[in-house]
Formats: sequence, C-alpha cells, structure tokens
Amino acid sequence: MMEQITLPADNSLAPGEARCPGRSVADLLSNEDSRNDPGLMDSSYQFMGDEDVPFSRYTSQDFYDEEMQHLWPRVWQWACREEHVPQPGDFYVYDIGHNSAIVVRGEDNKIRAFVNSCPHRGMAFADPGSSGSGKQFIRCPFHGMSWHLDGTLKEIPCRWDFPHIEDENFGLTEIPSGSWGGFVFINFDQDCGSLEDFLEVLPEHFKDWGLENRYVAIHTYKELPGNWKMCMEGFLEAYHVLQTHPEGLRASSWANTQYDVFGKNVSRFLQNLSTGNPHMNQNENEIYGVLGYHPEDLPEGTTAREAHAENLRKDMGKAFGVDLSNVSTSIMLDSIEYHLFPNACFFPGIQIPLIYRFRPTSLGTCVHEIMILQPVAEDDERPPPAQVTKLRMDDSYKTVEGFALAHVLDQDTENFYRQWAGMNASQKAGQTLGNYQEVRIRNLHKTLDEYLAG
Repeated sequence: MMEQITLPADNSLAPGEARCPGRSVADLLSNEDSRNDPGLMDSSYQFMGDEDVPFSRYTSQDFYDEEMQHLWPRVWQWACREEHVPQPGDFYVYDIGHNSAIVVRGEDNKIRAFVNSCPHRGMAFADPGSSGSGKQFIRCPFHGMSWHLDGTLKEIPCRWDFPHIEDENFGLTEIPSGSWGGFVFINFDQDCGSLEDFLEVLPEHFKDWGLENRYVAIHTYKELPGNWKMCMEGFLEAYHVLQTHPEGLRASSWANTQYDVFGKNVSRFLQNLSTGNPHMNQNENEIYGVLGYHPEDLPEGTTAREAHAENLRKDMGKAFGVDLSNVSTSIMLDSIEYHLFPNACFFPGIQIPLIYRFRPTSLGTCVHEIMILQPVAEDDERPPPAQVTKLRMDDSYKTVEGFALAHVLDQDTENFYRQWAGMNASQKAGQTLGNYQEVRIRNLHKTLDEYLAG
C-alpha cells in the first residue's frame, strides 16, 4: 500500500527547503560503499526562484531565432566520441542549425575541428552528419582545392589564376576543440573560454568512473515532437516517474531523488534504484523479490540493494569481460544524470549507461541522440562504435536490437506530443515548476539568458 506523501503544514521552511519525507539519498549512500566516492557524496542545491517560466520561450519563433544567433554559435558542444575518429584521416561532421564543423584526426594524431566550408566558394567538404576514414587530405568536392589534415593549404588547381593568395592566409578555419572523458567538444566561437572551465565539476566527479574506457554499443537518432528544451527537460527530473513509469515505483526512491546545481553549466539528479520505495511498507526480502529474485535467497544481514549490486557485478562483469568488483553500489545501480549546458546528459552508471544530446531541427522539432556506453573488455581492442540507428518520430525504441531501456524511452517520448500541443494551446502564460525537483530546469533557463543577453 502506497503511503501518502505529506509535507509539514506550517510555514517554517524557507522556499526550496522542503524535501520528501523518508530516507534521503545521502542517508542511503552513507551506509554503503558509495560513501567513499566524493563525487557521489557531493551535494549543492540553491533556491532559484518560483516564478513561472513563459511558454513563449518554447513556442516563439523569435525566441528560437535568438537561440540560433546567440547560443549555439557561442557554446561548447559535444560533437563526437574520440573513437569516431580513431585513426589519422578519420572525420566526423557535427551540425547545429546553419553551423557545421568537420572533426578530423591529423597525421600527428591530434584531433582538430574546422568549419565545414571551403575558403574558395563556401562548398561544404562533407554532408551533414556524415563520417568517414582514410583521408590523406581534405579536398573540396566542387573545384578540387585541398588542404592537409592540419588545415594548411596543400593544392589549388590552376594556381596561376590565384596569384593574390598567400598559403599561410588560405588555410581552413580551425575552431576551438578539446576532449574530456572520451568525448570531443567543439565551439564555433573563436573567443570562447576554456573547455576545462566550462566543464566545472565534471572532470573531478567523473575521474574514477571511466567513461573514457567505454565504447558506443548502441547509438540511436530520433526526431521528437516539441521544442528541444521541452523535450530535454522531460529527462531532467524524476518527478514524472509516478505517472509515466509506474512499474518502477515499487523498486525506486523516485520522490526522494537528490537534485544538485553545481554551477551555471552543470547540474545533477541522483535517483536511488533497487532500494524499494521508502513510502511503501516493504521489508528487504520483499524488495529482493521485486528485483526478480526469490525473496528467501537474500543473504542474511545483506540488503536487497547490496545483494543485487553484487550479483550484477558478477554477471555484467562476465558479460563485458571486465572486473567490476571495485565499482560502488551506486554506480552499479543508480540513475545518475549530469546535465552539461546546453544539451548533453551523461550517466556514469553501469546498469544505466546512457548518454543523451538534444539538437533543434526547427522551433517544434528536435533530434534526440542516445548512446549506450559499455565498458571495453580488459586486454581487448576497443570495438568500433555502433552505427547510428535512425528512427522516425513514430518509431518505437523497441525496434533497436539489444536496447534494454527501450520501453522506458518510449514512455518518456510519447509524452511530448501532448505536451507540445498543450504548450501551444495554453491560455496560461507559463509553466509552474517545483522548487526542488525541477530546479535543474530553472538553472538551464538562467544560463540560457546569459547567452541571449550577449
């Protein structure tokens, strides 16, 4: 029987201080091996106001145009994984709006990013979203001018007709790039700040979680109905679990999820899974049964969560060919999602190894890319990244072979048709957010405003 979740009736709490009754994330982690991980134990919440967020920020073409002009050309964005360009001559094209970058690994093994536009007549070197290997140089498909992989000029056919060109002034336009955790980032702004500063707490928190030692096992690309912010915000909180994912209520601490804002660019939720619901009367044996085991098989003196984590360490470790014995219970089991402004989400977990990004394709549509990052087997070569599976708007994730989380993703994305229709139909000016559970949405808009203000 679900217990009624109530809050104090008095007004003694300051705005944003209210928390769901029951065991907190910190309470749980501090009583297991996860307490030894500073990143997991870190917390940082701040009340960011309670005014409505206008629907016009999603539905206005003028607002969308402002983002295209002042946000996407000026912000660090994850373009690809390093494994997408593993050898000299490999390239990967990243596009956002009218901006396009071609990421190339050079003969010196350095990864660089160039504007995907020929200095001659503006021809794109490669098609949007394309990738390839074996380039010895970058050649324009229009007139055949070519450049070395480091961007310096190689050849101009009929050079006699271009006496006014100096080689050193006719290279490709290189844009800032950098890597973290196996991800390659680019920025179209030549005067941007450093990637290291932009990442805030991510390198420190993730330093022992090994995203750089994983590979892309599944890669999906699906267009969604709705503004890119609206769709992404559906993944920034666990508040929706009650109605959208009801089958998970008996096993997760959905309402007790911890929300953190570590800076203007990085926020996090940490949702404990395999715990039983703290608002239901469940003993550890019952929880073990909910997790798919025989209740009587729970070892004496062990919580269902700890036993489940140990079973997964063995089973998944064997399946992946890696030793997971030192992976904490929280990293093994929990739904831990870091959002990096503006459009990327990173899960460091083993059971839920998702990576997201959202890119606008119009005011009312966006692309949602998902990567499943699986550990690289020990003493084995890194497998090539999975080919992209493109899904139409009405396609189910269940059509993707091996995608264990397909049902959950279908539930999430099916909401967006109605939400987008409702935003446009609403006679109320904006959405009303929770002070705690939806603080990451408010932080996103606060940072966005800084870019739109120029």
